[in-house]
Amino acid sequence: MNHRHFAFAMIAPLMLLVACGKAAAPDASKPSEQVATVNGKAITKPEFDLYLENVARQTGQEIPEEQKTQLLDQYISMHLAAEAAEKAGIAKQEKVADQLELARLNVIVDAGLQKYMEDNPVKDEELKPEYDAQIAAMPREYHARHILVDDKAVADSITKELKGGADFAKLAEQKSKDSSGKSGGDLGWFTLDSMVKPFADAVASLEPGKMTEEPVQSQFGWHVIKLEDARASAPPAFDEVKDRVKTFVQRKKIQAYLEELRKTAKIEKKI
Repeated sequence: MNHRHFAFAMIAPLMLLVACGKAAAPDASKPSEQVATVNGKAITKPEFDLYLENVARQTGQEIPEEQKTQLLDQYISMHLAAEAAEKAGIAKQEKVADQLELARLNVIVDAGLQKYMEDNPVKDEELKPEYDAQIAAMPREYHARHILVDDKAVADSITKELKGGADFAKLAEQKSKDSSGKSGGDLGWFTLDSMVKPFADAVASLEPGKMTEEPVQSQFGWHVIKLEDARASAPPAFDEVKDRVKTFVQRKKIQAYLEELRKTAKIEKKI
């Protein structure tokens, strides 16, 4: 089944919906195990594990045990490079300082939103109403044929022939410049948002079995259109998209939370 129209037009990912912040926080009351020291500075196991998680997420693969030593060497090199940059005053440069602040902001926001979702989890009873609302908003599908030509006079002549009883599919094969002409102008099933506006508007105004009274112009040329049929989009089963619905509800919750924060904040835009 084609589910392209059940897309749940998502709100902005909002820090990837804090999907990356699910590692358990270390117990601050216990000293962390160390995996290495660099010039006297410890690299803790939780810190290195977080680095491994980031590498695994970027590559989309689990990291074999035999590669972890190599990655530890790589992480040590990163610490050495960072230490050298600090000594050279790189961190005090304005652009670098801004980048560090942005990275800090991302981490804090990620953790904060993760905590918010833990405190305000999506309940199962919230999913079906959202699914039903999305189904109700799904666009209708249309099945149409068209004949596309470059000249209005030719399109007028074709319209006249069709009104006189000519076969639409045969004329499309003979005169349409569109690739659909080979199949009698058949465009199959589509939604209006997938077509250019003049074409979509014309289709929306037709009843099944009827054709356009006048040719319709678009950037592609002149169209003579016949609507074969129209139907409600076939929705996917709830169980098929339950996880997507849950993600959508989570994003809506986060969006509502952020909007509430804005209401109580004093904000002054200066650009």
